[in-house]
Amino acid sequence: MTRSMPQSPNILLIMTDQHRPDHTGFGGNNVVQTPNLDYLASRSMQFNQAFVANPICMPNRASIFTSRMPSLHGTRYNGIPLDWRVQTFPRLLKDAGYHTAHLGKCHLQNMNIMKSAARRRVSEMNPGDAFDFRHFPEGWDQYEDLFRHAREQVAMPEDYYGFSEVDLVVAHSDECGGHYYQWLLAKGVDPKLIQGSSAALAYESPSHLTRKTAVPEELYPTRYITDLATQFLTERSRQPQIPFFGVVSFPDPHHPFTPPGKYFDMYTPADYILPRSFSDKHERAAPHYQRAIREGASGLRRGVNMFAPTETELREMAAKEYGMISMIDDGIGAILRQLQTLGLDENTIIVFTSDHGDMFGDHGVMLKGAMHYRGCTNVPLLIRVPNHAAGVCASLVSSLDIGPTLLAQANVPGFYGMQGVDASVLLDKPAAQVRSEILIEEDQLNDLLNVGQPLRMRTLITADTRLTVYQGYPGVELFDLDGDPDEMNNRVEDTLLRSRMMERLTYAQMANTDVSPKPSAFA
Repeated sequence: MTRSMPQSPNILLIMTDQHRPDHTGFGGNNVVQTPNLDYLASRSMQFNQAFVANPICMPNRASIFTSRMPSLHGTRYNGIPLDWRVQTFPRLLKDAGYHTAHLGKCHLQNMNIMKSAARRRVSEMNPGDAFDFRHFPEGWDQYEDLFRHAREQVAMPEDYYGFSEVDLVVAHSDECGGHYYQWLLAKGVDPKLIQGSSAALAYESPSHLTRKTAVPEELYPTRYITDLATQFLTERSRQPQIPFFGVVSFPDPHHPFTPPGKYFDMYTPADYILPRSFSDKHERAAPHYQRAIREGASGLRRGVNMFAPTETELREMAAKEYGMISMIDDGIGAILRQLQTLGLDENTIIVFTSDHGDMFGDHGVMLKGAMHYRGCTNVPLLIRVPNHAAGVCASLVSSLDIGPTLLAQANVPGFYGMQGVDASVLLDKPAAQVRSEILIEEDQLNDLLNVGQPLRMRTLITADTRLTVYQGYPGVELFDLDGDPDEMNNRVEDTLLRSRMMERLTYAQMANTDVSPKPSAFA
């Protein structure tokens, strides 16, 4: 039985995809124009030490909504749909009387069904499974499948991981599908004629990750999601007695970089300021970094694989990514104005974050995957709570903490097994501390280090140190974050610091071991 909570705050969680904090004005970037995000930051608590639980899309999105580490909720890497039985903080809000909605990119399930050849390869690598999913409802893991959305208008279940209203934009950039695909068709537009590289407009690009999209601004996914959000707010304003929790999730500025219309030429490659660590030689780095730097311009450029871009490539990608970010910022401005116009801003908590970052030239490499430098693991996090002062917080927080903090603000109890912490105290006392370290996991299906087994790595970040260890590889990454904030000097030979951090990592992993389910008796 649900209950109406007219005095409960509304909550709006705005997300971007693969977006670094320093690719915003409030994050210290003097080139990219984000006036609306900067305005929101001026009214929010800005968390400069916010880190992911995992620097990959599906695992960290699942961690945000479950407040559990990937090794516990099961979505350890892209390709594993989130367990249908899992508890989420949106469902707790829904059960407490909130209207819950997810608009845009969700990515709690796979975007495409694995082809038979790939399925056989995975079965050969991983025979059998400890879990039997046959009792799940038919098609439970196909709600975000691109091919299904291209065939039909996919009806969503009444409860999709706790969301009662769902409108999906699946994939990235100008190649998106989902409910957005059917919206294009309803407008008389054949998506195949305007989407992707085959329909792209003439443009000499020095990078395989940029193109001039044929999708006009008014049909681009960012505009679609912005319109969904403003319409959603209008609808919710008509039922003020029912609080809402809405997620507005943009698939940009994830690669490929395809800003439409005026945003394509909004920035020039010369505008971009190269990272201080761009020329890192990785003399003490793990083999995948050394291989990328060694291959340089001749290295593999395909899919989501890390690579070492040339300066020309990097500048072009940055110019186009900045255009995507500015378009998102314009959309966020429209959403914030709608909140004010409808009188909802006085009782709406606003959160802005991203699922993970991107190396974007830091240490001479690009994208994500087996890279736990700050560029991938640090995310923007703004929390604006009405009647709370704005400020800047340098205390450690995790993506895991978003759920418990919002539940506390809504006065809704959490569930047994949440690993995030309530960071509400930091909204008033930013110098306080709720965490002494951040644990970050990453598993991959492929052997990215060429050590004879799929990638598994763990990172511990403290206020002044970062340790990363790899399974199957004896080396570590060990950085003094106070004296070496750019993480250029791997202190692998500092045995005392290494020993101390390895001990802390052990205790952190113990603390993040599952305690659920609850016992049913004392035996």
